[in-house]
Amino acid sequence: MSDMAKNLILWLVIAVVLMSVFQSFSPSTTEEQQMDYTRFIQDVRQGQIRDANVDRNGVITGEKRSGEEYITVIPGGYDRDLINDLVKQGVRAQGKLPEETSFLTTIFVSWFPMILLIGVWIFFMRQMQGGGGKGAMSFGKSKARQLSEEQIKTTFADVAGCDEAKAEVEELVEYLREPERFQKLGGRIPSGILLVGQPGTGKTLLAKAIAGEAKVPFFTISGSDFVEMFVGVGASRVRDMFEQAKKAAPCIIFIDEIDAVGRKRGSGIGGGHDEREQTLNQMLVEMDGFEGNEGVIVIAATNRPDVLDPALLRPGRFDRQVTVGLPDIRGRAQILKVHMRKVPLNDDVKASVIARGTPGFSGADLANLVNEAALGAARKALRVVGMKEFDAAKDKIMMGSERKSMVISESEKEMTAYHEAGHALIGRLVPDHDPVYKVSIIPRGRALGVTMYLPEQDRFSHSKQHLESNISSLYGGRIAEQLIYGSDKVSTGASNDIERATDIARKMVTQWGLSEKLGPMLFAQEEGEIFLGGSSSKSFHLSEETAKLIDEEIKAVINRNYQRAEELMKENIDILHAMKDCLMKYETIDALQIDDLMARTTVRPPAGWDDKDSSDSKSNKSNGDSTTEQEASSDEPEQVKDDEKASPVKADTSKPSDDTAAS
Repeated sequence: MSDMAKNLILWLVIAVVLMSVFQSFSPSTTEEQQMDYTRFIQDVRQGQIRDANVDRNGVITGEKRSGEEYITVIPGGYDRDLINDLVKQGVRAQGKLPEETSFLTTIFVSWFPMILLIGVWIFFMRQMQGGGGKGAMSFGKSKARQLSEEQIKTTFADVAGCDEAKAEVEELVEYLREPERFQKLGGRIPSGILLVGQPGTGKTLLAKAIAGEAKVPFFTISGSDFVEMFVGVGASRVRDMFEQAKKAAPCIIFIDEIDAVGRKRGSGIGGGHDEREQTLNQMLVEMDGFEGNEGVIVIAATNRPDVLDPALLRPGRFDRQVTVGLPDIRGRAQILKVHMRKVPLNDDVKASVIARGTPGFSGADLANLVNEAALGAARKALRVVGMKEFDAAKDKIMMGSERKSMVISESEKEMTAYHEAGHALIGRLVPDHDPVYKVSIIPRGRALGVTMYLPEQDRFSHSKQHLESNISSLYGGRIAEQLIYGSDKVSTGASNDIERATDIARKMVTQWGLSEKLGPMLFAQEEGEIFLGGSSSKSFHLSEETAKLIDEEIKAVINRNYQRAEELMKENIDILHAMKDCLMKYETIDALQIDDLMARTTVRPPAGWDDKDSSDSKSNKSNGDSTTEQEASSDEPEQVKDDEKASPVKADTSKPSDDTAAS
């Protein structure tokens, strides 16, 4: 019998008992209270009856003059002749009360609303507990779901990009398959494995692969499933979960987002009766207490290990921490191949090329990239997914969707072209800078234009030269606007560039020790997230002279790189104008067109570009000079040429727009 049926029967029994108790105390009419009709006639003739109430069934109720209540029934209804004869002959006449409804019918009619309310209350109690197949009396039962071997299809072949993490957990599978091989040498497998990594790196996927390879029972639960509003429920669920796991040993318990219940104790919130702390205490005891946990391996995942209680991380509980980091270029290529298995690909698709253009992408980001490419191909009614769809999906994820419904005036579009050309030009001229990959003046996200840089390899540290080159390229857009339009007409498009450049310069001086005057000293702490028990800020005692020197050094770094970018821009002003013209014509140029511009040669058109369409649009515009003059003299915004993809809405230039250079 299921738990639901047992709980239902229990509540029905309780309801019947309560109804019986209430029914026994309720007033009822019995035959002992009924008066003979003959006696009633005699009392009437003797004047002892004060009042009488007769209903349609011949039932008479009332009160005597003595205050005593009575009830009687006229025999035979209203046959007065018969009654008179009976009275004259001295025959005892007695009527019968109308037949009452059955006890069960009375219970059903009287108690059905209460039974309905009890049922609704049970339903909502189950919903408050999150369902999970537990009854209203099962607060302390574990919510861990047990997955069988057939339900887990994931193996190590489905996990890519984290070879070191896989190697560390593979011995768990070997221990679960052959525990004797480890026990002979006195080895003890870690009882707890903590998977640490950024969101989307594949921690849960790796835990599933362990269970799929080991072919053992797999219990999965979230850290938030332990804690309820009732004190003691979380600890009871922890005990129940480990009891179930011991019965199914050898097995694996996977606790996702363990930081929900494993935060540091003693934070000053809740005290000793805090439900979360009691749950954590019970988990500590179950993982390494007086009783052993042989054959039960606990795997937990979190992306915030810094907030976990130290007692939870000590050897004997979570003996080993496995870091699942962001994949490198080779790992990204492997992950892409895993996700491309179910996608029909064109012959021009190369996972290694896509991996090179997606630095910093996690496994989840790459899965999303493949999905976006497949959706893009489906929208075009293609049978296979080509490299063009992958490039479009990558641009959409990194830079945002194209805002084709947005139209800007010709003059503002030209300023955006100069701005992005300034970024690209300085990025190509300064040393140790990532190569410029693509430049576009099509609005994407919050930016009117985007300049993308594609690193030749993954960078894990940055040199001083690389950082200063980034500052120079960030100011390239503002410098281009200043040289072309003058200082009075510089736009707000460089607001994000200034913010990023200032942040790099400040960290160079205060955190990374790259200032010759201040030396390798720490003057500011990197800002981190605020957790329970942590401080919102780090205080540094700086004298006024030191603070003034820090400001001077930051300003010197920015001015030095600003002047360098300005000199390079003046020396190559012809390339800036040519790149602007190229952007105005094609709207988007890639590395091939940029190479031609830097070499001062004829710029090849982008792939798929048809010059015939462009010339037709120009001739159509020249044939309608009168219309163009009327449009220019009116208050309507100037229409952009067809080959420049005009949109029906004018841009709102009252707010500063962020001009990002994605890398």
